[in-house]
Amino acid sequence: MKIETQCLHEGYTPKNTEPRVVPIVQSTTYVYDSTDDIAAVFDDPTKSLIYSRFENPTVMAVEDKIAALEGGIGAMCTSSGQAATLCSILNICQAGDSFISATTIYGGTVNLFAVTLKKLGIECIFVDPDASEEEIRAAFKPNTKAVFGETIANPALTVLDIEKFAKAAHENDVPLIIDNTFPTPVLCRPIEHGADIVIHSTSKYMDGHAVQVGGVIVDAGTFNWANGKFPEFTEPDESYHGIVYTETYGKAAYIIKARMQLMRDFGCYPSAQSAFYLNLGLETLAIRMKQYCENAKIVSEFLEANDKVESVNYPGLAGNKYHSLAEKYLPLGCSGVISFVIKGGRNTAVKFMDSLKLASNEVHVADIRTCVLHPASATHRQLTDEQLVACGINGGMIRFSVGLENVEDILDDLRQAFAQLD
Repeated sequence: MKIETQCLHEGYTPKNTEPRVVPIVQSTTYVYDSTDDIAAVFDDPTKSLIYSRFENPTVMAVEDKIAALEGGIGAMCTSSGQAATLCSILNICQAGDSFISATTIYGGTVNLFAVTLKKLGIECIFVDPDASEEEIRAAFKPNTKAVFGETIANPALTVLDIEKFAKAAHENDVPLIIDNTFPTPVLCRPIEHGADIVIHSTSKYMDGHAVQVGGVIVDAGTFNWANGKFPEFTEPDESYHGIVYTETYGKAAYIIKARMQLMRDFGCYPSAQSAFYLNLGLETLAIRMKQYCENAKIVSEFLEANDKVESVNYPGLAGNKYHSLAEKYLPLGCSGVISFVIKGGRNTAVKFMDSLKLASNEVHVADIRTCVLHPASATHRQLTDEQLVACGINGGMIRFSVGLENVEDILDDLRQAFAQLD
């Protein structure tokens, strides 16, 4: 992965070699030959680097890798998955606009969409992920600018029918944004099914080791931003000397606009060190995802056979409601996250979780280590009872993120925790 064409840091001499490890360019600034060179970059920041608030050679190398994994034409890393979600919407919507989202999404995203964006004058219209094409079409308004969903919802584990939502979005001349955090591009590539923009919380499986928080937006380069509904892409941007994104950057208009406007102003860019760690995770992603899926299938079958468990939700199980969609979109596996409802409700769930020894009770998921969480008390705590039901959250639900430990050790931990309930 060559980055010499991007790196202008003083003292760094580019070589026509490909480093075995992506180097850390630990610098905030870059040196130019003349004032005119700097002026040219401020006219068009894609010509070179300006400042590490919104671009850095190390991060850009990782962005290129993720874009290639997802089959996109470009990517922009962010300081968190939530920042990626926010920027993916704000790059399209402004006050007075609306967008559609599936109800069964991460609780923090529900709050972002239903509360924070509402304060900014942007309306989120929630629809059931299992809604018919007619019901989805009925949710559109004249000011609707995008459709959003998660490939595998966190923690409801619903599998989105990406092609159905893509069809509805494209019939209304708006893009489909897919959060692909749980599958990663190893298990599903939403762009191949009609998604126009893909986002990730890279803090999860892509990183894998829980050492840094991050996010990313990937642009498929397939959406027609000049269809008449998005004047901010086709009219001059006065904050960048009248650049018209669709004319100057063509298929890359979306991702370049996100960097030139939003990252410039918000500065939610990851550090070079964070990108270095993320890259280490990406290098083992394929083999890790395979093992997560194998371990989760065994654990889900164990839980399904346990008489203390009311229900198990894992799309990889043959009897699961979303198994047919999983076979279509996730033929290699459904990640390592399982949700199950334990008999006895909230108090029993808490007792069970507090009895676990190998599994960590923590606010995280998709780690190399097995971890567990009670969504109703944590990630979805801010939601009303009605919103919890809409998100598929039960008081007795436990989110169990299967790690890469020996699966027999994971099962032994579950057995001893269940024994504490006798």
